[in-house]
Parts: sequence; structure tokens; C-alpha cells
Amino acid sequence: MMKQPHASSREIIVANAIKEVVSELRLVDVADYISYIRLEQFGCISDIVDSAAELFFMPGALKLGHGGEAHVTWIDAPRIELDLELRPAGVTVYFTLTLTALHASVEINYVAFDKPDGDPERNTAFLEAAVERTRIRPTVPMV
Repeated sequence: MMKQPHASSREIIVANAIKEVVSELRLVDVADYISYIRLEQFGCISDIVDSAAELFFMPGALKLGHGGEAHVTWIDAPRIELDLELRPAGVTVYFTLTLTALHASVEINYVAFDKPDGDPERNTAFLEAAVERTRIRPTVPMV
């Protein structure tokens, strides 16, 4: 699939938005991801993603998409790829989250705006604002 223009700036927005979720997803043993993916138990992975996302996003804003892949060899460290959907109001981002032993990355596959603007920069700004509105921020206790 060809990358959409402005995908890299949008990938940064998504990556920054989900970094806390990624930290939660890393708490799950890699063997669990491998077994769930190999046995096509994507409902289990969906529950894991939902549990991690509910701490930082409004309900339904981040969810498992069509599944994932486990890349496991005798030579390299495991690599887990999860197809995710970020759905703030007005836009849907379809992307792949890749988890390795030391890194995580986001690759956007497609961004669908409900009412796209002719200017891609405005669409990117809309995406950033929509994602921020969907995030749950901890409240600061009053002293």
C-alpha cells in the first residue's frame, strides 16, 4: 500500500498519543502475544488493547483492528505487529504498532476524515486536536 502524503507527521502524533498505552501493552509477556496470534485468539488481544487503552483514552477510541502478526525466528528477537484503530471524533486512523525487545514504532496505513479539508496541513492539525480531545488526562488534586 502506498503511504499517504503527510503520513510521517501524523505518525508522530499517533505515536506520542499512544506511548503510555504501549508501555501498558509491554507488560504482557511476549509469549502470550505469540500464542494468541498463532492460535488466532484475537479476542484475547482485543481485551488486552482495550484494557490498556481505557486508562488513557475515552471508551472505544483505541482498539484492535483486523489482527496482528508474530515474527519469531531462532535468530532474531520476536517482533509483534498489531493492527490498531484510533478513532477520535471526526477521523479514523488505521495503523500498525510494532513491538520489539527495545523499540516500538507506528506505521500509518490510512487516515479517513469524516469531513476532509482540501489542505492536508489542516487535516493534520484536526487530527492532532481530535486525538487530544479523546485522551484522558489525570486531574490535579486540589490542595
